[in-house]
Amino acid sequence: MAFGRERQTALFIDGPNLFATAQAINLNIDYELLLNYYKKRHNLLRAYYYTALPPREDPSELRPLIDWLDYHGYTIVTKPTKSYTDQDGRIKLKGNLDTEITLDVVDLVPNLTDIVLFSGDGDFTALVRWTQRRGIKVTVVSTCMSTTSAGRPSPMVADELRRAADVFVDLGENPEYPSDLREAITREDRR
Repeated sequence: MAFGRERQTALFIDGPNLFATAQAINLNIDYELLLNYYKKRHNLLRAYYYTALPPREDPSELRPLIDWLDYHGYTIVTKPTKSYTDQDGRIKLKGNLDTEITLDVVDLVPNLTDIVLFSGDGDFTALVRWTQRRGIKVTVVSTCMSTTSAGRPSPMVADELRRAADVFVDLGENPEYPSDLREAITREDRR
């Protein structure tokens, strides 16, 4: 990173992880507010949103969101879900885009000074450290504040990822990590 170079930021949103985080802390995200939040504070080069999608013929509540995000300035990266049968014989869907996120970060690093990773997935810890070694500031957005169905605390962010980040932004109402992001991106009907 050259001294005095204008700061360039990119957002990398692990869609399913952010969705699970938002559900766990009762947060209804307004993605237009989220994009504007970063545009006002950073020279935003790109905002990626990653998710797996079921085949077109299968109904999905996710498609309208993906279409809206695509139309409103997000770069959408998808791949088809894969089905498998679990040990109880139930058909499950899965789709992991960790590799796609990693490759996009690696591709953009020469043009960036900052990345913002919306994920709590500990698999990204090595990517965060690799990125930092190249002089890039890494912010991780997730939450330490959630509970299991049994009422026990269960953070949505892996401890090693939180610790590796230069900045950790907690979307929960955690006084240990104060931030205005939660309020800034909350959909009006949920404020």
